[in-house]
Amino acid sequence: MKRRVVITGMGWITPLGHDLESVWQRLLKAESGVASTTIFDARTFPTQFSAEVKDFDLRKYLGQRYEEHKTASRNAGFALAAAEIAWRAAGLNGGAQVNPEMVGVYLGGGEGPIDFENFVAAAVAGWNPEKKDLDSVKWAEVAYQRMNAVREFEQDPNCAAGHIAYRFNAQGPSFNTLTACAASTQAIGEATCMIRRGDADVMISGGAHSMIHPLGVTGFNRLTALSTRNDSCITASRPFDATRDGFVLGEGAGILILEELETAKRRGAKPLAEIVGYGSTADAFRVTDIHETARGASAAMRAALADAGVEITEVDYISAHGTGTEENDKLETLAIRTVFGDFAKNVPVSSIKSMMGHLVAAAGAVELITCVLAIRDGVLPPTSNFANPDPNCDLDYVPNAARKKPVRAALSNSFGFGGQNDTLVIRGCNGH
Repeated sequence: MKRRVVITGMGWITPLGHDLESVWQRLLKAESGVASTTIFDARTFPTQFSAEVKDFDLRKYLGQRYEEHKTASRNAGFALAAAEIAWRAAGLNGGAQVNPEMVGVYLGGGEGPIDFENFVAAAVAGWNPEKKDLDSVKWAEVAYQRMNAVREFEQDPNCAAGHIAYRFNAQGPSFNTLTACAASTQAIGEATCMIRRGDADVMISGGAHSMIHPLGVTGFNRLTALSTRNDSCITASRPFDATRDGFVLGEGAGILILEELETAKRRGAKPLAEIVGYGSTADAFRVTDIHETARGASAAMRAALADAGVEITEVDYISAHGTGTEENDKLETLAIRTVFGDFAKNVPVSSIKSMMGHLVAAAGAVELITCVLAIRDGVLPPTSNFANPDPNCDLDYVPNAARKKPVRAALSNSFGFGGQNDTLVIRGCNGH
């Protein structure tokens, strides 16, 4: 019999704040974390707004240990802070309660922000106007003098996992996956599998990302994936609405402490929810498009439900990937209809990206945390900015206002560029 995996601690750093309960209440009130971009001057960009993390100071979370991690990149700092919150919430800060060799890390961590100013300065210095080409030797000379070696190292996606392993003496398996928007859901699913098969008793899992920089915004603008609703940025993220024109780029981190159930019981921890199902598939289709039949997304949901042993009639809430792009929302709706059949109209679906923005690699972890809170409180977060029904999106999207509803099982979807599809199913822990 496979070992059971429960969630015992959660933390997040988000565009709506850093405290678990206050952010949850803001989501239930349909408040927005979207505003004009301030991290860099975006006034000449097609998209001039984003969902930034505000008022963040890593010192607040690490105290005297800040000096050991002061070089952490922006996204690694988010991950460390969220992990600190989750670790303490799980009651693991009071001494050696678990074997460190059985504590691992599995993140869906994105790359750190590039040393953009110095990179550009070197490129400008190395530009040869006569040849209209870059003199790579000159560029390297200037870059060597100007660019910061530590900042370059901190760009590596695995650095956040390394910081976390060091901070919490996690000597067990350590992994990082960067499967775009599906990364942290995949990380949590794979971490669950590791506990199930006995490779670890505790896993620190989730994701962190920050792509609000000139290269990140330029890339998504070139893909026409971002909303350009600069005149009304607070309402720009409109998942499933007929007037949607792309997602809003966000940043942040979500970290969960996963434990084998008996390990949690032995140390007196209170499980918040149980991860009962995980499904992972690939579209095997074009890199930036979803297959027109939504076959990968459908298969991931079916696999997660089968792994969980949960019937479709037991699912009381679906946390949608719900990006607000034309293609994603239409095909995610199709996938849900394909899996749930006629019962699909009875299952509430919502996307917190309408308020939080799209946290890219961190999105799935943050959205899974809201599923845990929905089960705990019996209330569903809304899909904000939903005003114009789309014939291709005809499910119950919990429009604009939170809804009270008991939740037995929740399903959380994440679908990433490259055709990665990952789904988690969780249940409440009454009686554990």
